[in-house]
This record gives sequence, C-alpha cells and structure tokens, in this order.
Amino acid sequence: MSVQKFIPNLWFAGNAEEGGQFYSSVFPDTSSAVESRYPTEGLLDFQEPLAGQPLTVTVNIAGTQLTLVNAGNDFTPNPSISFMLSFDPENYRGSAEAAGKALTTTWDQLREGGSVLMALDNYPFSELYGWVQDRYGISWQLLQTQSGQSESFVTPSLMFGGAAQNKAVPAVDFYVDVFSDAQLGSRFPYPEATEVTTAGAVMFSDFKMAGQNFAAMDSAVEQPFSFTPGISIEVQCEDQAEIDRLWTALSAVPEAEQCGWLQDQYGVSWQIVPRNMGELMSRPGAFENMLKMKKLVIADF
Repeated sequence: MSVQKFIPNLWFAGNAEEGGQFYSSVFPDTSSAVESRYPTEGLLDFQEPLAGQPLTVTVNIAGTQLTLVNAGNDFTPNPSISFMLSFDPENYRGSAEAAGKALTTTWDQLREGGSVLMALDNYPFSELYGWVQDRYGISWQLLQTQSGQSESFVTPSLMFGGAAQNKAVPAVDFYVDVFSDAQLGSRFPYPEATEVTTAGAVMFSDFKMAGQNFAAMDSAVEQPFSFTPGISIEVQCEDQAEIDRLWTALSAVPEAEQCGWLQDQYGVSWQIVPRNMGELMSRPGAFENMLKMKKLVIADF
C-alpha cells in the first residue's frame, strides 16, 4: 500500500487514547496506538497538565490513517469536515444485506452518546444512509454503496457553510492546482437554488490528491459554523522545498501560523510537516525548538 500523504488530524480534549480504543471497537479492520507522547519538561504552561501523556494517537481504519491530537479545549470538531464510510457489498461477499447490517451496527455504536444529523434512512443517492456526530464531536456519514462502487472505506468530506458558503468549487479547484498529483472528479450541482446556495454550488463533488479520495459540498442550509482547527489535514512533505512551496501557497491567516499549522483562504486548517517528523522529534530539544517555529524548518530541529 502506498504511503498516505494526507492525514486528517482530529482534536481531542485530553481523551485521544480513549477515542482510539473506541474507534477500534466500532469500525471493521481498525487498530489504534499511541504514536507520540508529550515530553516531561519544556512544555508551555497550558501543556503542563499533559506532561508524559499521549500527544498523538494513530487510528488505522481499513487502511486509512487518522491522527487523534491529544490537547486541551482550545478547538472543537464540527460537521464542516466529516468522514464518509462506504459499506460496499463487495467487501461482504457480495451481500447487500450483510453490508446493510454492518452499517446499522456501526451506526448504533456511533450514535450512542452522540447526536443524529441526518436520520438513517433510504435516500435517492443511497439505499441506506445516515449522518451522525459521535460522543467526541467527530462526524461520520455512513452510506451503503452499489457493489464495487467504493475505492476506499473512509473518505474525508468538506462541507462549505457559514463564512465559506458556496465556495466548494473554487476551493477544490485551488487544492487541485496547489497539490501535485491531484485531479478533479465528478460534480453534481444543486438542481435549484436553496435558501443559501447560489448558481454553481454543488451538493456533492469528489477529487483526489496523491491517490487519496476526498469529497466536498456546499451546505444546502445556513450553518452557524465553518472550518476550525478542530479537524486539520496534515501534509507529509518530502523536503524543505515542498514545505516552503505549500506554506506560501496555502497560508492566508498569519495569526493562525504556529508549529507547522496554518489556515487557508477558505478557513481549512493544514499541518505542513516533513515526512520524517517522528525522527526529527526524537532529537534532544526538538519539542522546544518546534514551539518557536511557525513554518517548520527542518534544519532548526
């Protein structure tokens, strides 16, 4: 399997290890492990309660890696970035009934302690679909596909609402232009205007970056939220030149720049990091050095 270049990072309020164990129990073919820990010294004041605790927890869901970031209450995930889970009968010995049962079981577990955003039901685009926000605030769209229709079980989905309303098309065009080895997929515009959508707004679109599937849509109703660092997208870069190029292209909010994090012109948060970040962070004083940086400079670790 190819190395994953884009890794969604999910913000957890001190309970990332618990979250990883929960997802391992809910999703098929899933494992979790503590990837890194906070050092015991050199922390900022607000980080001191987390000394020695997990910093990042890796969750691998059917071949797709997510990273749970263990931190404070600074940011909260919301449905502007969700994860589509495709239950394909082909993965259940060709049985649509088995795929539906697996979807329903997963739905029931995610719904416990969470909230339903769209009821589990039959829709024009899927025989069985529902949108749920789990107990940790992470949103999941579960859908049963036609046999052989899905390329991956997990697909990150960006919903453009609030301050980013009706910007799905220009945003996706921008990302495909910025990232090498990216390509547009299908686009399905709204057949008629809604209370907030304008001409050209899409109810669904998909695209690929470095072979990974992503989806995007414009919200059909007014939303009181938009993108936050509660869910960010980590980009694993090959060298300093790639870090420099992507930082220049993406960063649009100077006050959001910190430790490799940035926000683009649409509000989406990215972490622009070297692929060998684990090795760099093992160096003496690396954590303290990183805290001084905005854009990461490999030579300064």
